[in-house]
Amino acid sequence: MKKGVLLVNLGSPDSPEPKDVKRYLGEFLMDERVIDVPLWARTLLVKGIILNTRPKQSAEAYKKIWWKNGSPLIVLSEELQDKVQEQVEFPVALAMRYGSMTIKKGLQELVDKGVDEVMLIPLYPQFAMATTETILVLAEEVRKAHFSNLKIESLPAFYNDLEYIDVLSNSIQRHLKGKEYEHLLFSYHGVPERHIRKSDITKSHCKIDGSCCATPSKAHEFCYRHQCYEVTRLVAEKLDLVEGAYSTSFQSRLGFDPWLLPYTDRTIERLGKKGVKSMAIVTPAFVSDCLETLEEIAMEGEEIFHEVGGGEFTTVPCLNTDAAWVSLIAKWINEWSMKSVTA
Repeated sequence: MKKGVLLVNLGSPDSPEPKDVKRYLGEFLMDERVIDVPLWARTLLVKGIILNTRPKQSAEAYKKIWWKNGSPLIVLSEELQDKVQEQVEFPVALAMRYGSMTIKKGLQELVDKGVDEVMLIPLYPQFAMATTETILVLAEEVRKAHFSNLKIESLPAFYNDLEYIDVLSNSIQRHLKGKEYEHLLFSYHGVPERHIRKSDITKSHCKIDGSCCATPSKAHEFCYRHQCYEVTRLVAEKLDLVEGAYSTSFQSRLGFDPWLLPYTDRTIERLGKKGVKSMAIVTPAFVSDCLETLEEIAMEGEEIFHEVGGGEFTTVPCLNTDAAWVSLIAKWINEWSMKSVTA
């Protein structure tokens, strides 16, 4: 069998113009694993309310971070694809869950090159309904409908892979070298609390009560909250961070349902009001810088910190095309290819 690799990230509008942002948001928010309510309610909320108000606001945010050669997320993902391709002998394609760079196009690109066995790599360290799961579900639907002879195997969540933790820790340490900061905040993308309970394969463990994430359970294989806190714990251990000098928070909430706490914006505000004069922030739910890191954190987050009396605000870039990160992905691919040969 001829092997190939498909890297999959979230996606981006084709441009920062309201019409393209509206099209993108419509696809994204109508995903039943993003807004997991009945279709009639989701349609009313998204098409009746959100798409009539949010695209213009989001377009302005995208314009602040848009690069001359396109969306930062797309550009960085394409650069990652190219660099990984240099280190593996198999065709490496790139797709997005939402937008014009579809999973179908990515798989078609590989099939056109004779590939019949694909390693699918969701570019998310942690598992979540609205990220990894929706990619895997759509990829299987596309495979059945258009590429029935194709074999697809996916890379599991790698949040606790010790080599990944080393790469992430070293990147944080390198970018903070010589920087003054009193507190390091680990900010992860938020999800509704109900997503955590829905992903609980035990149907009883995840209570979001302050202890369940630290209590061993099979539920942790699919528990986004646990996996985020575990990344923080492992990195803090690797970097010898002092208890109280770092914390975990969740950003990008939408709507009025309970989302994972504490919220990043309120945490930044609290730290500033508490007297913290310098802080750094890292976003380990993302491997490529995007709207959520470049605008929500690096711009809005810094503004909040300064408004409450804070001073130095340092944003640690995502792994992007970090050489060690590229090499680790290539290693995973090569290990998969050897495993499939001996299977």
